[in-house]
Amino acid sequence: MIRPIAAALALALVSGAAHGQTLSPYASAGEQQAAMTDGRVTSEQLVRAYLDRIERIDRAGPKLNAVIALNSHALADARRLDAERRAGKVRGPLHGVTVLLKDNIESADGTATTAGSLALAANVTGRDAPIVKRLTDAGAVILGKTNLSEWANFRSTRSISGWSAVGGLVRNPYSLDRTACGSSAGSGAAAAAGLAALTLGTETDGSVTCPASMTGIVGLKPTVGLVSRTYIVPISAEQDTAGPMTRTVADAAALLNVIAGTDPLDAATAEADARKTNYLTALNPAALKGARIGVWMPNRGRSPQTDAAFEVALKALEAQGAILVQVKAPETSVLARIGALAGECLRIEFKAALDAYLASTPAAVTSRSLEALIAFNRAEPREMPMFAQEIFEAAAAKPPITDPAYLQKRAEARMLARAALDGMLANDRLDAIVSPSNGPASIVDPVNGGSFFGSPSTPPAVSGYPHLTVPSGDISGIPLGISFLGPAWSEAKLLALGFAFEQATHARREPAFLPNVGARPEIGRAYDPR
Repeated sequence: MIRPIAAALALALVSGAAHGQTLSPYASAGEQQAAMTDGRVTSEQLVRAYLDRIERIDRAGPKLNAVIALNSHALADARRLDAERRAGKVRGPLHGVTVLLKDNIESADGTATTAGSLALAANVTGRDAPIVKRLTDAGAVILGKTNLSEWANFRSTRSISGWSAVGGLVRNPYSLDRTACGSSAGSGAAAAAGLAALTLGTETDGSVTCPASMTGIVGLKPTVGLVSRTYIVPISAEQDTAGPMTRTVADAAALLNVIAGTDPLDAATAEADARKTNYLTALNPAALKGARIGVWMPNRGRSPQTDAAFEVALKALEAQGAILVQVKAPETSVLARIGALAGECLRIEFKAALDAYLASTPAAVTSRSLEALIAFNRAEPREMPMFAQEIFEAAAAKPPITDPAYLQKRAEARMLARAALDGMLANDRLDAIVSPSNGPASIVDPVNGGSFFGSPSTPPAVSGYPHLTVPSGDISGIPLGISFLGPAWSEAKLLALGFAFEQATHARREPAFLPNVGARPEIGRAYDPR
């Protein structure tokens, strides 16, 4: 019974009758662009096929709850772009390619930008975030919005990753009872399940890289300041960034090519135009040859299976000519201090950033401050059936961002995080650092809360440095990722290294949409051998 379900969900996205060929729903954006160039498929056909697939897989079937809203004029946009192609105008590699946006990114397509909260159900701003304008100018078709951990996982310390009051719980396509992590859970699950060519997430600390690794895709958190944050529901101006979530490294590079750049409304991006490069042409399958790669395992011993799988990944790096160096890791106390300081600072930054954002929303949004949101949640039973809002309440009681003690803590957190990464990189003259991205996804537990293996995400998040995760294998069918870390503005190098690893290993596997790991035949037989 398992095999037919998986096979049915992996049927061709579009059949190219003229050429006798089919296009898989997991085809890369590059492959889809080639099919449109050759006349095997149109953007309109791709959009229709993805809308149908969303209906069959996300709304019915396994019911992933990955997509929270659809763009009502996506088909019209696709027809217009097809007409441009027929007239000889192709805007670039994303012309006619579908993109799903995390539902904290504004788009002027009639959809609300809710951050998963019922309080923002009327937040139809009519604004395109600058990164969305860059996408549509490049010819991308915005298909809709993806579900997320409500308020980007910044409401409760006991939150369930991937749950929002608007969209419900995002399910992991590899095992429906397991977490898709968060907060960009819907973007990860949608990309993994082949619900669009490309997806976008956002990260403050781990919100791109965790769901990407747990849903078996590529995720890139760029250097803070490479990508605009304007008209994105915020947590922190110091750590927030949007980033690509895709099935291949090349697609992540192509997506970054479009969204990277200076935005006059976001002072943090002042250097972006000068720093960005062509990330797609920088990809090199031989990039690992001679590269000095530091090995960092901050969570060694927590999961022997994860450790063993990471050792296999390290052997693959060596086989491609990488020189592996065991780094002198930062002291555990230092890492704990970075996390504690950042946690304190984020609560202060959140109140200031969110209040400013809410003040810019339409009049139909009646909760126009953090305090008003707290009151809304208390009065709305659908908002807190499983966990509370203690982060909101703590943030509301914090001092303003002009507070001298806060400024000192933020400076210390950034200094410690950068020193930790810069020290490892400089001491051994490294090109990058690798680490297990996470352990395998845990089972969703609404009673006791989710367990978390741990990841290397906090130092790059607090320092503002880039973090790339690439599929590296699996444990009993549950995906694992390998993280590539580097200094500020090193996206081109990290993507090249990740591409070389991807091309050497081809570790990504399509999801089987199993109800649980016990449904795998070998495990089911072990459960009940009689």
